[in-house]
Amino acid sequence: MRLIIIGPPGSGKGTQANRLSERLGLAHVSTGDILRDAIKRQSPEGRSASSYVATGRLVPDELVNEIIRALFRGKKAPRQFIMDGYPRTVAQADFFDRVLKDQGLDLGGVIFLQVPDEEITERLSGRRTCPNPTCGASYHVKFQPPRRPDVCDRCDTRLVQREDDKPETIAKRLAVYHAVYDELVDHYRRGGCLKEIDGVGDMEAVYERILEALKTC
Repeated sequence: MRLIIIGPPGSGKGTQANRLSERLGLAHVSTGDILRDAIKRQSPEGRSASSYVATGRLVPDELVNEIIRALFRGKKAPRQFIMDGYPRTVAQADFFDRVLKDQGLDLGGVIFLQVPDEEITERLSGRRTCPNPTCGASYHVKFQPPRRPDVCDRCDTRLVQREDDKPETIAKRLAVYHAVYDELVDHYRRGGCLKEIDGVGDMEAVYERILEALKTC
């Protein structure tokens, strides 16, 4: 089985990709992991990407594409996989199709976790973390609150809200997501391989919905 999973930040796609990888025996291929591995190995693509990563800039599409191509041409190229974080544009999707075709592979389906922006905002803005470097515990004001408001259960340190989890930052992240991914979703929907999954609710329930949808792949 060869899959792609896409969804907004906070939709749980990383969690579901891990579950599918472990339970179905798929390689979990994430863009971040690929980049870190290429940089660690000091491959030509990794050396080119390292300067972007070191300065916090986005790695250009062309370079990410070449890293993906190198992965699928290598001796350890995955045959059964779930892609997490790639492709992120229609141009990358077209490139990936060509990479798979060159390897005699086809794509089984694209899982799209549908979670409303309001739900994403509630999930992310409710997160609180312990800033104590020896602790680092995580909480959620609604789903996993500490025993005492804003105080870590483990070390009594006052909890903080990360900058990425503030509503104004979340709104910007969602705007970037829609600007990039809405077109990609439409692309795969037109291609007939999109599996649109309700991503709201218990993680195991969402996983079962994915499995049910994949029966038609």
